[in-house]
Amino acid sequence: MLIKIVILLFLLVIIYSLGSAFFFLAKDRGRGDRLVRRLSWRIGLSILLLALIWVAVQSGWIEPNSGPIRPAPLTQPEQ
Repeated sequence: MLIKIVILLFLLVIIYSLGSAFFFLAKDRGRGDRLVRRLSWRIGLSILLLALIWVAVQSGWIEPNSGPIRPAPLTQPEQ
């Protein structure tokens, strides 16, 4: 359960970083470097999150789904 909370916190920080980058894009009008720094943080956090998920799957902390969900077989109408 702890790993799921950590993943959720990572996602929230990534969304915050993306939102603040949008704010700096509108405020600085592309003249400052704050936008680039925020987007760089977002990319770094995303890569770190992917690595964390990979380690968690390999360690057995979380388990991926077994495969795609298959629809129930259709039954033939009775005659």
